[in-house]
Amino acid sequence: MEDKLVIKGIEFKSRLWIGTGKYKDFEETASVVEASGADVVTVAVRRVNIVDRKSENLLDYIDPKKYKILPNTAGCYTVEDALRYSRLAREAGVSDMIKLEVIGDEKTLFPDVIGLLKATEILAKEGFIVFPYTNDDPIMAKRLEDAGAAAVMPLGAPIGSGLGIRNPYNIKIILEAAKVPVIVDAGVGTASDAAIAMELGCDAVLINTAVAGAKDPITMAEAMKHAVIAGRLAHKAGRIPKKLYATASSPIEGML
Repeated sequence: MEDKLVIKGIEFKSRLWIGTGKYKDFEETASVVEASGADVVTVAVRRVNIVDRKSENLLDYIDPKKYKILPNTAGCYTVEDALRYSRLAREAGVSDMIKLEVIGDEKTLFPDVIGLLKATEILAKEGFIVFPYTNDDPIMAKRLEDAGAAAVMPLGAPIGSGLGIRNPYNIKIILEAAKVPVIVDAGVGTASDAAIAMELGCDAVLINTAVAGAKDPITMAEAMKHAVIAGRLAHKAGRIPKKLYATASSPIEGML
């Protein structure tokens, strides 16, 4: 696609970003990433071995020269933990980018937005390229942007729920106000959900569970690739207005 996504001077080839959790093994993970066409691969620093290169490592299967590795702080419930794992990933030479999560509730996995805002400000000042996972609150999205976030990543629905974009109107408000890219993160269940996010005008979609939990993850990854492309093209093309009554597709002027 000609309209490349660029964030902080980094060019991204795909607007589909893919997660690496919940697959049966590293081989399946690598096959899914390949099928998705994504060039951004997110990796949980706490849960996947990407720091100790002496043992089997995800990066033995996902080539950092081919893909952009985006460490994330999944599983971190405090600002201190999120900061520690972010710094650990950078010190290990993985990336200056970080998908920042500060989880506030174990059951819902909703973000602790106060802690998230604090961690974003600290990491941005330390030179990190911060992608904070947040709720779909336009006010918080703006505050994260002001704190130095390189993009904002509002949830479409709770993590792993597969419910799709539950509040498209909040997402649209975020898009109207944001001066940084908006990337939907969490809640996508199938390809049509990804297409809807892109049709709204989102800059990218990050997906994990919808692919990893599918009966055929590799085929679902390919479906998501096409959905993101189609949604982006539809957004650029501009949809017709919704109307209550029919409008003839063929004009009647000049007909006998």
